[in-house]
Amino acid sequence: MAAKIVPVIMAGGKGTRLWPLSRASAPKQFIQFIGDRTLFQNTLERVADPELYEAAIVLTNEEFRFLVAEQARELDLKLAAVLLEPVARNTAAAVAAAAALVTELFGKDAIMHVLGSDYEIDANATYYDCVRLARDTALQGKLVTFGIKPTEPATGYGYIESGKALSTGAHAVKRFVEKPILEKAKEMVASGSFYWNSGMFMFSAAQLLAEMKEFAPDVEKAASKAVSKSTRDLDFTRLDADNFAKSPDISIDYALMEKTANAAVVPSPFTWSDLGSWDAVWKVGSRDESGNVSTGATTLVNTKNSLVMSHSLHVAVQGLEDVAVIASEDAVYVGHLKDSQEVGKLVKLLASEKKTAKLTETHPTSYRPWGGYTSVLNGERFQVKRIFVLPGKKLSLQKHHHRSEHWIVVKGTAEVTVGENVQMLRENESIYIPLGEVHRLANPGKILLELIEVQTGSYLGEDDIIRLVDEFGRS
Repeated sequence: MAAKIVPVIMAGGKGTRLWPLSRASAPKQFIQFIGDRTLFQNTLERVADPELYEAAIVLTNEEFRFLVAEQARELDLKLAAVLLEPVARNTAAAVAAAAALVTELFGKDAIMHVLGSDYEIDANATYYDCVRLARDTALQGKLVTFGIKPTEPATGYGYIESGKALSTGAHAVKRFVEKPILEKAKEMVASGSFYWNSGMFMFSAAQLLAEMKEFAPDVEKAASKAVSKSTRDLDFTRLDADNFAKSPDISIDYALMEKTANAAVVPSPFTWSDLGSWDAVWKVGSRDESGNVSTGATTLVNTKNSLVMSHSLHVAVQGLEDVAVIASEDAVYVGHLKDSQEVGKLVKLLASEKKTAKLTETHPTSYRPWGGYTSVLNGERFQVKRIFVLPGKKLSLQKHHHRSEHWIVVKGTAEVTVGENVQMLRENESIYIPLGEVHRLANPGKILLELIEVQTGSYLGEDDIIRLVDEFGRS
Protein backbone atom coordinates (compact mmCIF):
# COMPACT_ATOMS: atom_id res chain seq x y z
CA MET A 1 0.00 0.00 0.00
CA ALA A 2 1.33 3.44 -0.96
CA ALA A 3 2.35 5.74 1.85
CA LYS A 4 -0.30 8.16 3.07
CA ILE A 5 0.30 11.88 2.73
CA VAL A 6 0.22 14.37 5.63
CA PRO A 7 -1.61 17.55 4.51
CA VAL A 8 -0.16 20.79 5.91
CA ILE A 9 -2.58 23.67 5.36
CA MET A 10 -1.36 27.26 5.64
CA ALA A 11 -4.24 29.35 7.02
CA GLY A 12 -2.68 32.35 8.74
CA GLY A 13 -2.72 34.99 5.99
CA LYS A 14 -4.41 38.36 6.53
CA GLY A 15 -4.74 39.61 2.96
CA THR A 16 -7.31 42.30 2.12
CA ARG A 17 -7.22 42.20 -1.70
CA LEU A 18 -10.85 41.00 -1.69
CA TRP A 19 -12.08 43.95 0.36
CA PRO A 20 -14.74 44.66 1.57
CA LEU A 21 -15.59 40.99 2.22
CA SER A 22 -12.04 40.15 3.29
CA ARG A 23 -10.69 42.03 6.32
CA ALA A 24 -7.57 41.70 8.48
CA SER A 25 -9.57 39.83 11.14
CA ALA A 26 -11.64 37.83 8.61
CA PRO A 27 -9.43 37.00 5.60
CA LYS A 28 -10.62 35.38 2.40
CA GLN A 29 -9.88 31.76 3.39
CA PHE A 30 -12.64 31.87 6.02
CA ILE A 31 -15.30 33.60 3.91
CA GLN A 32 -17.95 32.10 1.62
CA PHE A 33 -17.52 33.66 -1.80
CA ILE A 34 -19.18 31.21 -4.16
CA GLY A 35 -20.99 28.09 -2.92
CA ASP A 36 -21.82 26.96 0.60
CA ARG A 37 -18.26 26.37 1.83
CA THR A 38 -15.38 28.70 2.66
CA LEU A 39 -12.10 28.33 0.79
CA PHE A 40 -10.57 26.82 3.93
CA GLN A 41 -13.37 24.27 4.14
CA ASN A 42 -12.94 23.40 0.46
CA THR A 43 -9.26 22.79 1.19
CA LEU A 44 -10.10 20.51 4.12
CA GLU A 45 -12.47 18.53 1.91
CA ARG A 46 -9.77 18.06 -0.77
CA VAL A 47 -7.53 16.32 1.77
CA ALA A 48 -10.24 14.33 3.53
CA ASP A 49 -9.80 11.01 1.65
CA PRO A 50 -8.58 8.56 4.37
CA GLU A 51 -7.15 6.25 1.71
CA LEU A 52 -4.81 8.97 0.46
CA TYR A 53 -4.31 11.35 3.39
CA GLU A 54 -3.64 11.37 7.11
CA ALA A 55 -5.50 13.92 9.26
CA ALA A 56 -4.45 17.47 8.42
CA ILE A 57 -2.12 19.82 10.27
CA VAL A 58 -3.25 23.45 10.05
CA LEU A 59 -0.89 26.40 10.57
CA THR A 60 -2.60 29.59 11.66
CA ASN A 61 -2.32 32.30 14.31
CA GLU A 62 -3.88 33.14 17.64
CA GLU A 63 -6.58 35.32 16.10
CA PHE A 64 -7.93 32.65 13.74
CA ARG A 65 -7.59 29.54 15.91
CA PHE A 66 -11.26 29.21 16.78
CA LEU A 67 -12.33 29.93 13.20
CA VAL A 68 -10.15 27.00 12.11
CA ALA A 69 -11.55 24.72 14.79
CA GLU A 70 -15.17 25.68 14.16
CA GLN A 71 -15.01 25.38 10.36
CA ALA A 72 -13.40 21.94 10.68
CA ARG A 73 -16.10 20.95 13.20
CA GLU A 74 -18.84 22.00 10.77
CA LEU A 75 -17.46 19.42 8.31
CA ASP A 76 -17.03 16.83 11.09
CA LEU A 77 -13.33 16.53 10.22
CA LYS A 78 -10.68 15.72 12.84
CA LEU A 79 -7.38 17.60 12.63
CA ALA A 80 -4.03 16.08 13.59
CA ALA A 81 -2.94 19.45 15.01
CA VAL A 82 -3.57 23.18 14.85
CA LEU A 83 -0.15 24.83 15.02
CA LEU A 84 -0.20 28.45 16.20
CA GLU A 85 2.44 30.86 14.93
CA PRO A 86 3.22 33.49 17.60
CA VAL A 87 4.58 35.95 15.01
CA ALA A 88 4.50 36.06 11.21
CA ARG A 89 7.74 34.74 9.73
CA ASN A 90 6.72 33.91 6.15
CA THR A 91 6.46 30.44 4.63
CA ALA A 92 9.99 29.09 5.19
CA ALA A 93 9.70 29.06 8.99
CA ALA A 94 6.08 27.88 8.88
CA VAL A 95 6.88 24.91 6.62
CA ALA A 96 9.99 24.00 8.65
CA ALA A 97 7.98 24.05 11.88
CA ALA A 98 5.31 21.88 10.27
CA ALA A 99 7.98 19.43 9.10
CA ALA A 100 9.39 19.16 12.64
CA LEU A 101 5.89 18.46 13.98
CA VAL A 102 5.20 15.93 11.20
CA THR A 103 8.31 13.96 12.19
CA GLU A 104 7.04 13.85 15.79
CA LEU A 105 3.51 12.77 14.87
CA PHE A 106 4.03 10.60 11.78
CA GLY A 107 7.77 9.81 11.56
CA LYS A 108 10.65 11.38 9.66
CA ASP A 109 9.84 9.57 6.40
CA ALA A 110 6.31 10.98 6.22
CA ILE A 111 5.41 12.78 3.00
CA MET A 112 4.02 16.31 3.44
CA HIS A 113 1.63 18.07 1.09
CA VAL A 114 1.92 21.80 1.79
CA LEU A 115 -0.98 23.82 0.42
CA GLY A 116 -2.60 27.17 0.93
CA SER A 117 -6.10 27.51 2.32
CA ASP A 118 -7.25 30.19 -0.13
CA TYR A 119 -7.05 28.51 -3.54
CA GLU A 120 -9.98 27.69 -5.79
CA ILE A 121 -9.22 24.27 -7.31
CA ASP A 122 -11.20 21.85 -9.45
CA ALA A 123 -10.33 18.70 -7.47
CA ASN A 124 -11.14 16.23 -10.24
CA ALA A 125 -9.38 12.98 -11.24
CA THR A 126 -6.60 14.98 -12.95
CA TYR A 127 -5.90 16.82 -9.70
CA TYR A 128 -5.50 13.62 -7.67
CA ASP A 129 -3.37 12.06 -10.42
CA CYS A 130 -1.01 15.02 -9.98
CA VAL A 131 -1.03 14.55 -6.19
CA ARG A 132 -0.04 10.87 -6.52
CA LEU A 133 2.64 11.70 -9.09
CA ALA A 134 4.04 14.33 -6.71
CA ARG A 135 4.08 11.79 -3.86
CA ASP A 136 5.96 9.25 -5.98
CA THR A 137 8.48 11.93 -6.94
CA ALA A 138 8.91 13.06 -3.33
CA LEU A 139 9.59 9.45 -2.31
CA GLN A 140 12.62 9.62 -4.63
CA GLY A 141 14.07 12.46 -2.56
CA LYS A 142 12.78 15.40 -4.59
CA LEU A 143 11.30 18.66 -3.33
CA VAL A 144 8.24 18.88 -5.53
CA THR A 145 6.20 21.90 -6.55
CA PHE A 146 2.99 21.92 -8.57
CA GLY A 147 3.26 23.94 -11.78
CA ILE A 148 -0.09 25.09 -13.16
CA LYS A 149 -0.46 25.05 -16.94
CA PRO A 150 -0.97 28.76 -17.83
CA THR A 151 -4.23 29.79 -19.46
CA GLU A 152 -3.04 33.36 -20.11
CA PRO A 153 0.14 35.48 -19.75
CA ALA A 154 -0.71 36.53 -16.20
CA THR A 155 1.70 38.97 -14.58
CA GLY A 156 0.45 38.41 -11.03
CA TYR A 157 2.02 34.96 -10.65
CA GLY A 158 5.57 33.66 -10.43
CA TYR A 159 6.63 31.10 -13.05
CA ILE A 160 8.62 27.86 -13.07
CA GLU A 161 10.66 26.71 -16.08
CA SER A 162 10.71 22.92 -16.40
CA GLY A 163 13.81 20.98 -17.35
CA LYS A 164 14.53 17.33 -18.11
CA ALA A 165 11.88 14.69 -17.49
CA LEU A 166 12.22 12.42 -14.45
CA SER A 167 11.27 8.76 -14.27
CA THR A 168 8.01 9.48 -12.44
CA GLY A 169 6.70 11.90 -15.07
CA ALA A 170 7.67 15.02 -13.15
CA HIS A 171 10.40 17.35 -14.44
CA ALA A 172 13.47 18.87 -12.89
CA VAL A 173 13.12 22.59 -12.18
CA LYS A 174 15.34 24.66 -14.43
CA ARG A 175 14.63 28.01 -12.76
CA PHE A 176 12.06 30.12 -10.95
CA VAL A 177 11.00 33.46 -12.45
CA GLU A 178 9.50 36.29 -10.40
CA LYS A 179 6.29 38.01 -11.54
CA PRO A 180 7.19 39.10 -15.10
CA ILE A 181 6.19 42.07 -17.22
CA LEU A 182 3.48 41.31 -19.79
CA GLU A 183 5.78 40.89 -22.81
CA LYS A 184 8.01 38.45 -20.93
CA ALA A 185 4.96 36.53 -19.69
CA LYS A 186 3.70 36.19 -23.27
CA GLU A 187 7.08 34.75 -24.36
CA MET A 188 7.16 32.27 -21.50
CA VAL A 189 3.63 31.03 -22.08
CA ALA A 190 4.29 30.67 -25.82
CA SER A 191 7.38 28.52 -25.14
CA GLY A 192 5.29 25.80 -23.48
CA SER A 193 7.95 25.04 -20.87
CA PHE A 194 6.82 27.49 -18.18
CA TYR A 195 4.19 26.96 -15.48
CA TRP A 196 2.56 29.17 -12.88
CA ASN A 197 4.04 28.68 -9.43
CA SER A 198 1.05 27.42 -7.42
CA GLY A 199 2.68 27.64 -3.98
CA MET A 200 1.86 23.97 -3.32
CA PHE A 201 4.64 21.51 -2.42
CA MET A 202 5.27 17.84 -1.70
CA PHE A 203 8.34 16.41 0.06
CA SER A 204 9.37 14.17 2.90
CA ALA A 205 9.67 15.89 6.26
CA ALA A 206 13.21 14.58 6.72
CA GLN A 207 14.32 15.79 3.27
CA LEU A 208 12.85 19.22 3.86
CA LEU A 209 14.57 19.65 7.23
CA ALA A 210 17.91 18.32 5.94
CA GLU A 211 17.96 20.77 3.05
CA MET A 212 16.74 23.63 5.23
CA LYS A 213 19.67 22.89 7.54
CA GLU A 214 22.00 23.21 4.54
CA PHE A 215 20.54 26.24 2.76
CA ALA A 216 18.67 28.10 5.52
CA PRO A 217 20.17 26.92 8.84
CA ASP A 218 18.80 29.86 10.86
CA VAL A 219 15.28 29.02 9.72
CA GLU A 220 15.62 25.31 10.49
CA LYS A 221 17.15 25.92 13.92
CA ALA A 222 14.53 28.46 14.98
CA ALA A 223 11.61 26.35 13.73
CA SER A 224 12.83 23.06 15.21
CA LYS A 225 13.46 24.64 18.62
CA ALA A 226 10.08 26.36 18.51
CA VAL A 227 8.42 22.96 18.01
CA SER A 228 10.51 21.16 20.65
CA LYS A 229 9.54 23.83 23.21
CA SER A 230 5.93 24.17 22.08
CA THR A 231 3.04 23.91 24.52
CA ARG A 232 -0.46 22.46 24.31
CA ASP A 233 -3.48 24.72 24.86
CA LEU A 234 -6.84 22.96 24.50
CA ASP A 235 -6.77 21.56 20.94
CA PHE A 236 -3.95 23.86 19.84
CA THR A 237 -0.15 23.58 19.75
CA ARG A 238 1.59 26.87 20.48
CA LEU A 239 5.05 27.33 19.00
CA ASP A 240 7.61 28.77 21.40
CA ALA A 241 7.54 32.49 20.68
CA ASP A 242 11.16 33.35 21.53
CA ASN A 243 12.66 30.71 19.27
CA PHE A 244 10.22 31.13 16.38
CA ALA A 245 10.84 34.88 16.31
CA LYS A 246 14.55 34.23 15.67
CA SER A 247 13.80 32.85 12.20
CA PRO A 248 14.52 35.11 9.23
CA ASP A 249 11.37 36.44 7.56
CA ILE A 250 11.72 34.67 4.21
CA SER A 251 9.64 32.57 1.83
CA ILE A 252 10.33 28.89 1.17
CA ASP A 253 10.98 29.77 -2.48
CA TYR A 254 13.84 32.13 -1.61
CA ALA A 255 15.14 30.11 1.33
CA LEU A 256 15.22 26.72 -0.36
CA MET A 257 13.43 25.99 -3.62
CA GLU A 258 15.57 28.37 -5.71
CA LYS A 259 18.78 26.92 -4.22
CA THR A 260 18.28 23.18 -4.04
CA ALA A 261 19.43 20.81 -6.79
CA ASN A 262 16.51 18.51 -5.97
CA ALA A 263 13.61 20.74 -7.01
CA ALA A 264 11.04 19.08 -9.27
CA VAL A 265 7.83 20.29 -10.86
CA VAL A 266 4.68 18.33 -11.61
CA PRO A 267 2.94 19.81 -14.67
CA SER A 268 -0.61 20.33 -13.42
CA PRO A 269 -3.38 20.92 -15.97
CA PHE A 270 -6.20 21.20 -13.43
CA THR A 271 -8.11 24.46 -12.85
CA TRP A 272 -6.45 26.59 -10.15
CA SER A 273 -6.75 30.17 -8.94
CA ASP A 274 -5.39 31.92 -5.89
CA LEU A 275 -8.44 34.24 -5.97
CA GLY A 276 -6.18 37.21 -5.43
CA SER A 277 -8.54 39.76 -6.98
CA TRP A 278 -12.19 40.28 -7.87
CA ASP A 279 -11.58 39.55 -11.54
CA ALA A 280 -10.17 36.15 -10.48
CA VAL A 281 -13.39 35.46 -8.54
CA TRP A 282 -15.40 36.42 -11.63
CA LYS A 283 -13.37 34.06 -13.82
CA VAL A 284 -14.05 30.99 -11.64
CA GLY A 285 -17.72 31.81 -10.99
CA SER A 286 -20.76 30.41 -12.78
CA ARG A 287 -21.77 33.05 -15.36
CA ASP A 288 -25.22 33.74 -16.77
CA GLU A 289 -25.96 34.30 -20.47
CA SER A 290 -24.71 37.89 -20.15
CA GLY A 291 -21.40 36.83 -18.59
CA ASN A 292 -22.37 37.97 -15.09
CA VAL A 293 -21.55 36.25 -11.80
CA SER A 294 -23.89 37.24 -8.97
CA THR A 295 -24.51 36.00 -5.44
CA GLY A 296 -26.74 37.14 -2.60
CA ALA A 297 -29.54 39.69 -2.90
CA THR A 298 -28.88 41.15 -6.36
CA THR A 299 -30.80 42.37 -9.41
CA LEU A 300 -29.00 43.00 -12.72
CA VAL A 301 -30.50 44.85 -15.72
CA ASN A 302 -28.65 45.46 -19.02
CA THR A 303 -25.42 44.50 -17.27
CA LYS A 304 -22.68 42.40 -18.86
CA ASN A 305 -19.51 40.56 -17.83
CA SER A 306 -19.72 41.78 -14.24
CA LEU A 307 -19.34 40.46 -10.71
CA VAL A 308 -22.08 41.50 -8.29
CA MET A 309 -22.07 40.10 -4.74
CA SER A 310 -23.99 41.09 -1.64
CA HIS A 311 -23.66 39.82 1.91
CA SER A 312 -26.17 42.36 3.25
CA LEU A 313 -28.14 44.93 1.20
CA HIS A 314 -30.12 44.26 -1.94
CA VAL A 315 -27.87 45.49 -4.75
CA ALA A 316 -29.36 46.57 -8.10
CA VAL A 317 -27.01 47.22 -11.04
CA GLN A 318 -28.21 48.71 -14.33
CA GLY A 319 -26.49 49.43 -17.64
CA LEU A 320 -22.91 48.60 -16.62
CA GLU A 321 -20.26 46.34 -18.09
CA ASP A 322 -17.03 44.78 -16.80
CA VAL A 323 -17.52 46.00 -13.21
CA ALA A 324 -17.27 44.55 -9.72
CA VAL A 325 -19.92 45.60 -7.18
CA ILE A 326 -19.32 44.04 -3.77
CA ALA A 327 -21.49 44.83 -0.74
CA SER A 328 -20.60 43.76 2.79
CA GLU A 329 -22.52 44.65 5.94
CA ASP A 330 -20.91 48.09 6.26
CA ALA A 331 -19.14 48.95 2.99
CA VAL A 332 -19.61 48.76 -0.80
CA TYR A 333 -16.85 48.51 -3.42
CA VAL A 334 -17.50 49.52 -7.04
CA GLY A 335 -14.80 49.37 -9.69
CA HIS A 336 -13.84 48.04 -13.11
CA LEU A 337 -12.86 44.37 -13.08
CA LYS A 338 -9.65 45.25 -14.92
CA ASP A 339 -8.67 47.50 -11.99
CA SER A 340 -9.33 44.94 -9.27
CA GLN A 341 -5.60 44.24 -8.82
CA GLU A 342 -5.44 47.78 -7.40
CA VAL A 343 -7.84 47.18 -4.50
CA GLY A 344 -4.84 46.86 -2.16
CA LYS A 345 -4.00 50.53 -2.76
CA LEU A 346 -7.55 51.52 -1.90
CA VAL A 347 -7.40 49.50 1.32
CA LYS A 348 -4.14 51.21 2.33
CA LEU A 349 -5.80 54.59 1.82
CA LEU A 350 -8.78 53.57 3.96
CA ALA A 351 -6.45 52.19 6.65
CA SER A 352 -4.54 55.47 6.81
CA GLU A 353 -7.64 57.47 7.75
CA LYS A 354 -8.86 57.24 11.33
CA LYS A 355 -12.55 57.34 10.37
CA THR A 356 -12.25 54.47 7.86
CA ALA A 357 -9.43 52.34 9.30
CA LYS A 358 -11.87 50.02 11.08
CA LEU A 359 -13.43 49.12 7.72
CA THR A 360 -10.19 47.36 6.76
CA GLU A 361 -9.79 45.52 10.06
CA THR A 362 -13.07 44.03 11.24
CA HIS A 363 -16.60 43.22 10.10
CA PRO A 364 -19.69 44.22 12.07
CA THR A 365 -20.03 40.47 12.67
CA SER A 366 -17.28 38.93 14.80
CA TYR A 367 -16.92 35.21 15.43
CA ARG A 368 -16.01 33.60 18.73
CA PRO A 369 -15.55 29.95 19.77
CA TRP A 370 -19.07 29.98 21.23
CA GLY A 371 -20.75 31.74 18.28
CA GLY A 372 -20.43 35.47 17.74
CA TYR A 373 -22.10 38.88 17.59
CA THR A 374 -23.10 41.58 15.13
CA SER A 375 -22.93 45.26 15.96
CA VAL A 376 -26.36 46.69 15.06
CA LEU A 377 -26.30 50.26 16.39
CA ASN A 378 -23.77 52.45 18.21
CA GLY A 379 -24.36 55.71 20.01
CA GLU A 380 -22.98 57.76 22.87
CA ARG A 381 -23.08 55.57 26.01
CA PHE A 382 -25.10 52.80 24.34
CA GLN A 383 -24.61 49.92 21.88
CA VAL A 384 -26.98 47.31 20.42
CA LYS A 385 -25.73 43.87 19.36
CA ARG A 386 -27.19 40.66 17.97
CA ILE A 387 -25.65 37.77 19.94
CA PHE A 388 -25.73 34.20 18.58
CA VAL A 389 -24.63 31.17 20.61
CA LEU A 390 -24.09 27.70 19.13
CA PRO A 391 -25.95 24.72 20.64
CA GLY A 392 -24.19 23.40 23.75
CA LYS A 393 -21.82 26.38 23.99
CA LYS A 394 -21.47 28.98 26.73
CA LEU A 395 -19.67 32.28 27.19
CA SER A 396 -17.19 32.89 29.97
CA LEU A 397 -18.29 33.66 33.52
CA GLN A 398 -17.52 37.39 33.50
CA LYS A 399 -18.24 40.89 34.69
CA HIS A 400 -17.81 44.46 33.43
CA HIS A 401 -16.55 47.56 35.23
CA HIS A 402 -18.15 50.19 32.98
CA ARG A 403 -21.38 48.86 31.49
CA SER A 404 -24.68 47.18 32.27
CA GLU A 405 -26.53 44.93 29.81
CA HIS A 406 -30.09 44.05 28.91
CA TRP A 407 -30.72 40.74 27.06
CA ILE A 408 -33.87 39.90 25.06
CA VAL A 409 -34.14 36.35 23.68
CA VAL A 410 -35.24 36.26 20.03
CA LYS A 411 -34.77 32.58 19.23
CA GLY A 412 -33.96 29.45 21.22
CA THR A 413 -33.49 29.00 24.96
CA ALA A 414 -30.91 30.80 27.13
CA GLU A 415 -29.47 29.65 30.43
CA VAL A 416 -28.52 32.84 32.26
CA THR A 417 -26.37 33.13 35.38
CA VAL A 418 -26.58 36.42 37.31
CA GLY A 419 -24.70 36.34 40.59
CA GLU A 420 -25.87 33.22 42.43
CA ASN A 421 -29.09 32.93 40.41
CA VAL A 422 -29.45 30.64 37.36
CA GLN A 423 -32.60 30.80 35.25
CA MET A 424 -33.93 29.81 31.82
CA LEU A 425 -35.14 32.44 29.35
CA ARG A 426 -37.25 31.64 26.29
CA GLU A 427 -38.33 33.66 23.26
CA ASN A 428 -39.55 37.20 24.06
CA GLU A 429 -38.26 36.99 27.66
CA SER A 430 -35.58 39.36 28.94
CA ILE A 431 -33.19 40.03 31.82
CA TYR A 432 -31.09 42.92 33.16
CA ILE A 433 -27.38 42.52 34.09
CA PRO A 434 -26.30 45.31 36.47
CA LEU A 435 -22.88 46.93 36.17
CA GLY A 436 -20.23 44.88 37.99
CA GLU A 437 -22.43 41.78 38.43
CA VAL A 438 -20.93 38.36 37.67
CA HIS A 439 -22.88 36.73 34.82
CA ARG A 440 -22.84 34.05 32.14
CA LEU A 441 -24.84 33.13 29.02
CA ALA A 442 -25.23 29.55 27.76
CA ASN A 443 -27.20 27.71 25.10
CA PRO A 444 -28.43 24.38 26.55
CA GLY A 445 -30.67 23.69 23.55
CA LYS A 446 -30.35 21.97 20.18
CA ILE A 447 -30.86 25.06 17.99
CA LEU A 448 -29.01 28.35 17.64
CA LEU A 449 -29.66 30.85 20.42
CA GLU A 450 -30.16 34.44 19.25
CA LEU A 451 -30.71 37.47 21.44
CA ILE A 452 -30.53 41.25 21.33
CA GLU A 453 -28.09 42.84 23.77
CA VAL A 454 -28.40 46.50 24.73
CA GLN A 455 -25.27 47.84 26.47
CA THR A 456 -25.26 51.13 28.38
CA GLY A 457 -22.39 52.75 30.23
CA SER A 458 -19.36 55.03 30.15
CA TYR A 459 -17.15 52.59 28.20
CA LEU A 460 -18.36 49.84 25.84
CA GLY A 461 -15.10 48.35 24.48
CA GLU A 462 -14.53 44.59 24.20
CA ASP A 463 -11.57 44.88 26.57
CA ASP A 464 -13.94 45.65 29.48
CA ILE A 465 -14.46 41.92 30.05
CA ILE A 466 -13.08 40.35 33.23
CA ARG A 467 -13.24 36.58 32.64
CA LEU A 468 -13.49 34.56 35.85
CA VAL A 469 -14.03 31.12 34.25
CA ASP A 470 -13.58 30.33 30.55
CA GLU A 471 -13.67 26.90 28.91
CA PHE A 472 -11.69 28.21 25.92
CA GLY A 473 -8.62 29.20 27.95
CA ARG A 474 -8.96 32.96 27.39
CA SER A 475 -7.87 35.40 30.07
